Amino acid sequence: MEMFIDGTWRAATNGGRVDVTAPATGKVIDTVPRGDATDADVAIRAAARAMEGWKRRPMSDRVAIQKSCAQAMRDHAETVGQALHAELGRPLPACIAEITRSADLLDVYAEEGLRLSATMSLGAAPGEKTVVTREPVGVVIAITPFNYPITLLMFKLGAALIAGCTVVAKPAEDTPMSTLMLAEIFHKAGLPAGVFNVVTGKGREIGTAMIEHPIPRKIAFTGGTAAGKAIAAAATGTMKRVTLELGGQSAAIVCADADLDKATTAIARHGFANSGQFCYRVNRVFVERPVYEEVLSRLAEKAGKLTLQPVGGEGDLGPLVNEKIYSNSALQSDDAREKGARILLGGTRRTGEGFDEGFYFPPTLIADATQDMLIMREETFGPVLGIAPVDSAQAALELANQSRYGLAGFVFCRDLAKGLTLSEGLEAGSVWLNDIHRSSHYVPFGGVKESGLGREKGRYGVESYLEYKTMYLSYEVPK
Repeated sequence: MEMFIDGTWRAATNGGRVDVTAPATGKVIDTVPRGDATDADVAIRAAARAMEGWKRRPMSDRVAIQKSCAQAMRDHAETVGQALHAELGRPLPACIAEITRSADLLDVYAEEGLRLSATMSLGAAPGEKTVVTREPVGVVIAITPFNYPITLLMFKLGAALIAGCTVVAKPAEDTPMSTLMLAEIFHKAGLPAGVFNVVTGKGREIGTAMIEHPIPRKIAFTGGTAAGKAIAAAATGTMKRVTLELGGQSAAIVCADADLDKATTAIARHGFANSGQFCYRVNRVFVERPVYEEVLSRLAEKAGKLTLQPVGGEGDLGPLVNEKIYSNSALQSDDAREKGARILLGGTRRTGEGFDEGFYFPPTLIADATQDMLIMREETFGPVLGIAPVDSAQAALELANQSRYGLAGFVFCRDLAKGLTLSEGLEAGSVWLNDIHRSSHYVPFGGVKESGLGREKGRYGVESYLEYKTMYLSYEVPK
């Protein structure tokens, strides 16, 4: 595949290529251009030219085009899902679901666009009016990770387009194909040339050039905290706006009075979805002592039923995307084992026919975890849960908040007053009480502390791509 710039396919100026490898087999399934600063400049200038027309399109036109793009996603969900399945390794049904759910978010953003309005003060003097309106921030650089490449791109693209911005997207090196396919699909669905461009390549070679380029006015990034800090620092050189959704080390608190069946079902489902490769998953679990062993037993039973999908076979979970991501799960499991934890389930790489060529790590439960273990302090981004007993829910809250991260939190407690108190006390951008659902398209999503800056989704996401503008109007009052 090639890069998609200004409505056409384009090779890298330097002719370089990057392999795209299937995580399940380790085999090269395609190549994409290894773009550099020259390619970034071409794409950014195409986006700047396109924005002159796009920002002037009536909102009703932008909404209609965005809804056409959403429907095109649904129409091509299986085709794009197949590409995502190949490059990410996640089971196909979940990949298709990612495409269709992302289309729903495009529709939500489109509807929010229709609700945008300007205001005019009623307190002005005769012959004067003060209008406060909002304008698109400018060309946007969208940098996305491998784990949910379409969903996390739509977080940014859908809000930017409806606000009147144009976008240059840089997908992860592991999963560029599905994003490239969507760029062409959107163009055919009516999105003008240059409004949505996709460049590919190594992060430092092209990503840095995009961030430091003088034309873009905003960087929207989802990824690791270290990379987010570097992007934020680089963006200050040209005072670019930033939205950063970064790492998480989210804690669940299980109180002694909780519905244990519901709690363990939710934790097992959420903690191991996508093989643990997402930022706001349950990473660590604090359980009040009276129910600790029962929670361990129930979690082991439910997580133990999850199966790995071998090459050519069926299963609930796919491989981890690459060796770097795999090694983190292995390292944290080994660290916990060496420090005296009980490995209730998993803990070692899955091998054998259908598994040897991929980075397969089974659902892993680490019991009796302590705060000196990596599993309780650092983001795993894999299918490993650390579980620790606590003497009280307040002790659990204090331990949960010791983290430098603050993306999500989870509380299970039948006592509503106690549950709400814990939920309010958790230092996190989103908190779930007594169940865990996918984050809603209509409400803000993002983190506090080192989990990021800004919010995405709903009207909150659209507003982050707009700048306020105040216009002072003077005129002669007829006598």
